[in-house]
Amino acid sequence: MKKLITALMLGACVSLATTSASAADAKTKLEPITYLLPAPKSLPAFAPWLIAQEEGYFRDAGLDVTFVTGKGGVDVAKQVGAGNAPIGGAIGDTPIIVRANGIPVKSVAVLGAGSLTLIASHAKDPVTKPAQLKGRTITVMAYTDTTYYSLLGTMKKAGLTRNDADIQAAGPAGVWQLFAAGKASVMAGVPEWVVSARESGAKVDIMSPSEGFDSMAQAILASDDLIKNNPQLIQKIVTATLKGMELIMKNPDAAVTAYIKAVPSHKGQEAQIRQVFDLYNKYVYANQKVPGEMNAARLSKVQDFYVSEGIVSKATPLDDLYTNQFVGNGK
Repeated sequence: MKKLITALMLGACVSLATTSASAADAKTKLEPITYLLPAPKSLPAFAPWLIAQEEGYFRDAGLDVTFVTGKGGVDVAKQVGAGNAPIGGAIGDTPIIVRANGIPVKSVAVLGAGSLTLIASHAKDPVTKPAQLKGRTITVMAYTDTTYYSLLGTMKKAGLTRNDADIQAAGPAGVWQLFAAGKASVMAGVPEWVVSARESGAKVDIMSPSEGFDSMAQAILASDDLIKNNPQLIQKIVTATLKGMELIMKNPDAAVTAYIKAVPSHKGQEAQIRQVFDLYNKYVYANQKVPGEMNAARLSKVQDFYVSEGIVSKATPLDDLYTNQFVGNGK
């Protein structure tokens, strides 16, 4: 009997050791990849990527992804274009800006058919048309940020210029805090800031996206070199990230649970995160026929605006700004 127990114990130990070794081997087989984010990863805007990591979508693709924070989307594009990071995130507009300066990057996936920028106003005095922005005090994050350019594009639809409103660059916190405190009547901001303003007591109205400027959602950027020499890596990252976005769209409650696990600092804020996801689903992710696909006609209009406003000096051929080869059927 003693011999039998000893044999069983030895067998169990060998099995455990083999399992541990297999797990270790599996870990070492994962390809380590640095993904450059334009802002801290704790922001809900990056939920698709964090969920993809938490749910094992990157791991299933054979990747061990480490997120590193850059200094905004343009900086990410510069680092990716220079080969300092293999891949990163920005806005779908970003290649328009950097390609004009010779930085060789493209959007390889866009997370949603809508704009990341929402035009928010107070419910008691709503702005429902671009013309109503005239004479308003409006907050944006910065004068070099996409929220600002999107606001200018919306104003231009009514024949307005930046001189027709008091536009204040207030930073990532001030942009919604000044609005929530009633010191600004309009805010051009991302869904997170709308929820933050609501949580501070503001009753918020959001202009219909059909009335505003068709700027872009978040995008995954890769260099021309990586697209040519390692398209398999890009495919893995794009596919896993889009699965994260689709979980938010199809099962937002499960997505909230996964996101809180990935970012424990948001524990206790489940209701707020769900509100953020609802806004992304309604205004940003929705109505994209093929998940991740760039709308070339929309991109062309955005570029025309950037050139007309002098934000960039010249137009770039559209094929140099994006590729849809990693989404849908690769068309």
